[in-house]
Amino acid sequence: MSGRMAREKGKRGEREAAKELNRLFGLQARRAQQYCGEAGDADLLGVEGLHVEVKRVERFHMHPALEQADSDRKAGEAPLILTKQNLKSWVVCCYLDDLPKVMACLDPADESGGPASDSPPLDPDPKSELQ
Repeated sequence: MSGRMAREKGKRGEREAAKELNRLFGLQARRAQQYCGEAGDADLLGVEGLHVEVKRVERFHMHPALEQADSDRKAGEAPLILTKQNLKSWVVCCYLDDLPKVMACLDPADESGGPASDSPPLDPDPKSELQ
């Protein structure tokens, strides 16, 4: 794939990822590059507390991607990677220790940092419904 084609695929991936975050979480995420983005900036803006990188690649290298996001993030931000292969669903990758912060940042209606009050409790045994 040529450099131009790869850049266009990356731009499309960033727009798709922002659209999905907005749809799922009611955010106003957008591509950073179209708004004065610079090297080292997150790929997506509008998700307070998270440094969001988008990897629209066929071969995702998880640890290097997380290490890049971790080194590029601003103080207080948690690194979050959104990745997608052709004809596959979006996947989220973050450090387990950052998961509570990621969840709180993706639920702007919940200011307590815990589960949203209108969310049903998680069933610890999803098979229990089958019995």
